[in-house]
Amino acid sequence: MTTPPTIPPQHCGLVAILGAPNAGKSTLVNALVGQKVAIVSPKAQTTRVRLMGVAIEGETQLLLVDTPGIFEPKRRLDRAMVQAAWGGAEGADVLALVVDAKGGLGAKVTDIAEAIKDRREPKYLILNKVDLADKGKLLLHAEKLTGMVEFAETFFVSAATGDGLPELKAHLAKAMPEGPWHFPEDQVSDASERSLASEVTREQLYLQLHAELPYASAIETEQYKEREDGSVEIHQQILVERPTQRAIVLGKGGARIKEIGARARAELSEIMGRPVHLYLHVKVRPGWDDERDVYREMGLDWVD
Repeated sequence: MTTPPTIPPQHCGLVAILGAPNAGKSTLVNALVGQKVAIVSPKAQTTRVRLMGVAIEGETQLLLVDTPGIFEPKRRLDRAMVQAAWGGAEGADVLALVVDAKGGLGAKVTDIAEAIKDRREPKYLILNKVDLADKGKLLLHAEKLTGMVEFAETFFVSAATGDGLPELKAHLAKAMPEGPWHFPEDQVSDASERSLASEVTREQLYLQLHAELPYASAIETEQYKEREDGSVEIHQQILVERPTQRAIVLGKGGARIKEIGARARAELSEIMGRPVHLYLHVKVRPGWDDERDVYREMGLDWVD
């Protein structure tokens, strides 16, 4: 009688990606997943909500929680974002502290290190952007942080170029417990297409608008429906606080909002694999960041 082949057991676990704003957490999650699941921009604090990227390494499914950057909150939205970041670490099998190796160690980084040093989860230190960093300072950064926290592993990587990522991914997979996968093999994120559409439009605000305006705006989905031909129709409102901000988003003759819509539409069509009809409107709503419904739409908890 022929013995059936042994099927390797599946492993699945959660990795909380923590760090200060602009450490490259979202770029790292996208690189480990192998495609874009989180929006990125050169501006700090682009990520507002907890998002999970799903990566596969052999028989292991890695649930990568991309969290907002942790910083000193000054307003209700900031407090909700920081709460979402720490909430993303709950139940994690590994805490991964991502540090911008180019930017050095500021108070934001050392504060996070202090906050996690006594936690029981295995902790990984990931020094990112090593392709841009001063090589002489890399070991000094690692030495200082490993002196503060007992890290199980330290990695030097570049999420942008891919340097060091295969080793990081393999080590993360080895640290995951045995258990069934939580998502189908072809699913790369826990985000719905509706929330993804809002995030892609918001990314264009960060990429195309300057100064503080992207931080003073939010995306509200008015309508999301499937058409009979298989395409998707999406109506979104861009919320701003003042009429002058509305004028900037619209641009001269509506040129800016057309460009925002065109780029967001093209990216969504590519991600979803079908035509997308995107309609954008700009609405002045003073105090939108103190409205519970807006927080619910963004996927953030209301904090007092």
